[in-house]
Amino acid sequence: MKIMVCLKQVPHQDARLDIDGDGTWIKEDNIKFEINSYDTYALEEALKVKDAGEAEVVVVSIGPDRVTQALRTALGMGADRAIHVKDPETNGSDTLGLAKILAAIAKEESPDLIFMGLMADDGNFAAIPPMLAELVGIPHSTAVVNVARANGTVTVDREIEGGASEVVELQSPCLIAVQSGLNQVRYASLKGIMAAKKKPLDVKTAAELGLSGQVGAGAAKVRITKVAPPPKGDRADILSGSTDEVVAGLVGKIKELGLL
Repeated sequence: MKIMVCLKQVPHQDARLDIDGDGTWIKEDNIKFEINSYDTYALEEALKVKDAGEAEVVVVSIGPDRVTQALRTALGMGADRAIHVKDPETNGSDTLGLAKILAAIAKEESPDLIFMGLMADDGNFAAIPPMLAELVGIPHSTAVVNVARANGTVTVDREIEGGASEVVELQSPCLIAVQSGLNQVRYASLKGIMAAKKKPLDVKTAAELGLSGQVGAGAAKVRITKVAPPPKGDRADILSGSTDEVVAGLVGKIKELGLL
């Protein structure tokens, strides 16, 4: 069995984010990056299958040189090999463009399963998983919180609106986009980090994937025209007085807001 895991490198959750000069994205020069949190659960789920002696795990990511760090981390956690799509022609790709790139990799690799996170921490579009599945021509399920496999059938539990869930059966090959909290993500061990240096990491371009002119800013159907920090809210109300007065004031405020 072969499992493909799609990873995205995103700004570190504790990074200070400032808007860049043209107001269309953030300044990326002096901030730390990490693997998208949702994708770490996808990787862990793939590694669990590998631990059972049943799979080769291939991790794939798109982006500049810094993305190598994320791929090496995944290799250190236990993935077998990595593919890095590194090409200026892919810069500015919208979700469809990114899905086309991943689909080209998937068609070359022919994985039995594709695992990826439900969404990216920076974009929150949650659009690439269904697009990728459609382009490859395989069934998929999103917001998955449990995965079970038996005889070529993958049974998943997925979250739906209102706190409910549903059970979906998929025939392999298929794509599964996982929700956070699906499992307990492991850390890369020192032994794994050292071994990762010897594992294959292939670099591919848009041309090599047959996508010249089909991805990147020039082919994008959706463009970000402006990014802005959220507006500041009203000032906080400071309650003063004795304990009883503060409690009474707090209860009054809660009632005003309809929370009690």
